[in-house]
Amino acid sequence: MDTANPLFYLGVDTGGTFTDFVLMGPEGLQTHKCPSTPDNPERAILNGIAALGLEQHVANGTLVVVHGSTVATNAALEGKGVKTAFITNRGFADMLTLGRQTRRDLYDLLPSRFEPPVPAPLCLETGGRLDANGNIVEPLTGADLAALKAHIAELQPDAVAINLLFSFLDPSAEKAIAAAMPDTVFVSCSSTVLPEYKEYERGMATWLNAWLGPKVARYLRQLQQALAGTPLSIMQSSGGTLDAENAGQRAVNLLLSGPAGGLAAARQLGNDLNRPRLMTFDMGGTSSDVALIDGDIKLTSEGRIGPYPVAIPMVDMHTIGAGGGSIAYIDDGGLLRVGPESAGAVPGPACYGKGGTQPTVTDANLVLGRIPATARLGGDMPVRLPLAREAIGRLAEALSLDLESTAQGIIDIANEHMVRALRVISVQRGHDPKHFSLCCFGGAGGLHICALAEALGSQEVIIPNFGGVFSALGMLQAPRERQLSRTLNRSMNEVLPAELSYHLDELTAEGKRQLLGEGITPDHIQTVATVDLCYQGQSYTLNLPFVGALPAITEAFHQAHETRYGHALDLPVQLINLRVAARAPAQFTDMPTLPAQPNATPTDYLPIAFCDAPVPRYQREQLAPGQVIPGPALISENVASSWLAPGWQAEVSPHGHLLLERLLP
Repeated sequence: MDTANPLFYLGVDTGGTFTDFVLMGPEGLQTHKCPSTPDNPERAILNGIAALGLEQHVANGTLVVVHGSTVATNAALEGKGVKTAFITNRGFADMLTLGRQTRRDLYDLLPSRFEPPVPAPLCLETGGRLDANGNIVEPLTGADLAALKAHIAELQPDAVAINLLFSFLDPSAEKAIAAAMPDTVFVSCSSTVLPEYKEYERGMATWLNAWLGPKVARYLRQLQQALAGTPLSIMQSSGGTLDAENAGQRAVNLLLSGPAGGLAAARQLGNDLNRPRLMTFDMGGTSSDVALIDGDIKLTSEGRIGPYPVAIPMVDMHTIGAGGGSIAYIDDGGLLRVGPESAGAVPGPACYGKGGTQPTVTDANLVLGRIPATARLGGDMPVRLPLAREAIGRLAEALSLDLESTAQGIIDIANEHMVRALRVISVQRGHDPKHFSLCCFGGAGGLHICALAEALGSQEVIIPNFGGVFSALGMLQAPRERQLSRTLNRSMNEVLPAELSYHLDELTAEGKRQLLGEGITPDHIQTVATVDLCYQGQSYTLNLPFVGALPAITEAFHQAHETRYGHALDLPVQLINLRVAARAPAQFTDMPTLPAQPNATPTDYLPIAFCDAPVPRYQREQLAPGQVIPGPALISENVASSWLAPGWQAEVSPHGHLLLERLLP
């Protein structure tokens, strides 16, 4: 960032429990947390802006906001989209209901009824059908358009999703239908949302965009009005940002908006520390997200949100319901369970003192002493140890255990859930965790990371500086980005280099055009091309960089398939999709360095359960670059706490990151 420029940059991550803020200005970096307001998310944002004293910068136009929003995510998970009509070709009205005809639980003999995404009366059929080569099978007539207009007038939907077969080859029919819709209706076309093959996945993405679009657009419009014209960018699920005006029309691209911010910051952290291979672990109040970074953020087009497949490129992340607010309980068999139900922001864990009475992971950490009784969560919220002890105590009595053993049992079960999730994105995909540094963030991540590393066999752990607000920091470190794609679906033996160049040039030009529309200069735009490949007859693809000659790319696919699945096949390779990512630099990437100062001494010594002697506690902001801290130790900061377990030591990097190393006996 140019420090001569009076602009202040604010990253905002709205989570289920807290809303996090990172402010970068001429005086350096500031952080803040405040409780989320799920009923009105922008209220928490305005509360944070007021707490940081930024109202004047909003008024005079010297504040830039980059925001990770959960509005689309929450609406999708809670089934609270708007009334949406689905328009497709004749004979395909039940496309979204049939899906891939797969069962959620293969061996469940009494499956529960699954309501279709779109009720049958809202599924409309029309002409405008193409074949796989783009030839017209059935034209779209004036009578078709008139009938659709009459149906829409009768149904009065809030949104319309248009998904015609092979429309990515020729979008003219979808555009004609969109033009015939009333101005009051939110319209999504599949040829714009996801111009790729697979009509079901394309249709689901288009329907999700329409179903969620009005809510997202309304929220962003209200936020823009509340911010009095302050420039506002939104984090996308792919790890890049786009301006709020375009984001309002791309709700489906925001489904992992918040978690993607943490990965953007982790990617920058890996670059700074020369550690390109990271396993990331983001533990917040409601859930934990795990992902793998191998040089760059991995994207997937096979993601899900709740029961819905999402083929839009998004960070390849595995999420589980294990966070600081996860509730511990005894099941019908008398066994201790943890999560996935969460106490959330309201009433929250028992120790919040907001009316919550059920024991949670946060309460367990407080009872064990790993969260000091004098801590103020988020820098503001005091914790109440007696309430935590009371909640855990009821569970301990039912289990016939002492208080500390019950609390440790809650932590152990939560840790096991998280270890399983980390194995899903590493071992189950052909990666050895020993070859990756384990990087944790989120308000609760540092309390669990040593135990997770021991279970995985990891030798190095990184607890980033500002890790408690890492996703908000990532909002500012994410590139401005557009992800574009096009289906080719051709055997690699038949692909002509000139044909590939033509399509890639078109995608590149479109990506640059969109970024130029945000005021980015041409010399700041970079593009990266990739291809989706599979063996002939397969349904799932692997994404590989488009570098070198076509035979070299084919060979790279064979090797990637063997790494991922344990074998390669003697079959022709199919090129399915071309992809281009157009990017411009982030708002800032330079982390402030720690001042030269003497090594910090412990602020106090605290009793920790299962430790023979009181454990030293350090204030993180007092640590000196190069200082080495042996475990056991507690490291406290305004937005998080970290537990350095026995057998580990931490070294402080020049930027304040904690580099943990396991000391082998």
